[in-house]
Amino acid sequence: MEASAPGRRRRRGWRRARGAGCALSWAAVGLVLSAFVARASPPVGYFIRFPRGFRLTQETVKIVGSSSFPVKVYVMLHQKSPHVLCVTPRLRNSEMIDPSFQWHGPKGRIISENSTAQVTSTGSLVFQNFEEGMSGVYTCFLEYKPTVEEIVKNIQLKYLIYAYREPHYYYQFTARYHAAPCNSIYNISFEKKLLQILSKLVLDLSCEVSLLKSECHRVKMQRAGLQNELFFTFSVSSLDTEKGPKPCVDHNCESSKRLSKAKNLIERFFNQQVEVLGRRSEPLPEIYYIEGTLQMVWINRCFPGYGMNTLKHPRCPECCVICSPGSYNPRDGTHCLQCNSSLAFGAKACL
Repeated sequence: MEASAPGRRRRRGWRRARGAGCALSWAAVGLVLSAFVARASPPVGYFIRFPRGFRLTQETVKIVGSSSFPVKVYVMLHQKSPHVLCVTPRLRNSEMIDPSFQWHGPKGRIISENSTAQVTSTGSLVFQNFEEGMSGVYTCFLEYKPTVEEIVKNIQLKYLIYAYREPHYYYQFTARYHAAPCNSIYNISFEKKLLQILSKLVLDLSCEVSLLKSECHRVKMQRAGLQNELFFTFSVSSLDTEKGPKPCVDHNCESSKRLSKAKNLIERFFNQQVEVLGRRSEPLPEIYYIEGTLQMVWINRCFPGYGMNTLKHPRCPECCVICSPGSYNPRDGTHCLQCNSSLAFGAKACL
């Protein structure tokens, strides 16, 4: 988890900003500040990593097997898989006479007419829309002759095919505001207004803002008296494509890029609150942002039934891979937990 603090200095009150960068919605900033002026007071397997947003096509990747160990294959959930070949690296570059391929999966033999898992004429296994339940052990039985004169040879190749998902990653922000007395209704009204403005700010990026925690405390200042402060914690996450008001149609609105843009907008918004206060000639409002208190943390989480494991999946260390039998993930944690009674892939409970 990587943490950063956009402003390290902590100052009480206000000071003039040294430049706010790109202009944001001054109306939004003014709305936050003006709403309360009236109350002013004083290794095993193969995997190829691609940039996020990249999708495999039928011709993109072809994976070969090994006669020594099961090869691990990672397929993004609900996407088309690469071609899983029923050959070893040596056989792929060799001539085979009368080859015969037969694939078996978790649910038995796979036939070429299957709508979700297909076997090509050259023995390759291809998934059209990979689902969680397709994860498991797949075995290919190959029969062939090296030459016309030689006898038939048999080879058995095993693959461990896993579904995986992108992590559920989001930014978590904390910020502090000088507040009205902690039992004041003005604090509650301000919290709602701030959340509305932040949500509207990132709406066009198909992102959402969620308030995680809001608390009011009395803080003893250094060499000064007590003052009331609001402690806000909120998250900014990317909406799923199918839930967003403007679904993505290209890589430019891929979720990590949209999240980065949303983060920049929010940072500018708080910076401009400082600048607006610096230009005021009137007394400060009772509720205002305390400069330098905005902090941001980047968080990765996996969906239930999935987890990260660099030891088990070294070729896919940043992937949320479906939990194997013997493990489970009941919530949006980062890792699969051990559970000896779990017998299925993608377990969300230990029964």
